[in-house]
Amino acid sequence: MAGNLGCVVVSVDGNEGSMDALRWALDNIKLRPSSPDSTQPPGHFLILYVQPPPSIAAGLNPGSIPFGGPTHLEVPAFTAAIEAHQKRITDAILNHALQICAEKKANVKTQVVIGDPKEKICEVIENVHADLLVMGSRAFGPIKRMFLGSVSTYCANHAQCAVMIVKNKEASSKS
Repeated sequence: MAGNLGCVVVSVDGNEGSMDALRWALDNIKLRPSSPDSTQPPGHFLILYVQPPPSIAAGLNPGSIPFGGPTHLEVPAFTAAIEAHQKRITDAILNHALQICAEKKANVKTQVVIGDPKEKICEVIENVHADLLVMGSRAFGPIKRMFLGSVSTYCANHAQCAVMIVKNKEASSKS
């Protein structure tokens, strides 16, 4: 696939389907080569992980204390524990992705952002002027997709660059 791509964003998460998409990108996408007479830098893959905000990751909000207690009270130890846990998850995901890239000797950068994945992915690809977004698909059926939404569908419709959605190997073997 093309040989003049400068920045290819590969969105990863804790799902092996996203790592399959990364492997696919490394095997099939040819980046812009480095050239001494070129003013453009060599192409690179940007591995992007969108970490959910701590309140979403916890699945709950401590809420206000009833009967006249203070509102908007945060529990610092609770928040710190969640953030530390999220950092361990983020490190594990990126280390796994970087291990895959090391096997292919690819030119790779990483970026972690916090927020809603579908919005943050589109924001990052616009900010880095990506040429291509590669992402996996969990292959939700129409009912799950209706209730849970689909990050890949959202990005395919809103991204400011071309989008390649790599079908999950498990889903491929079922069809």
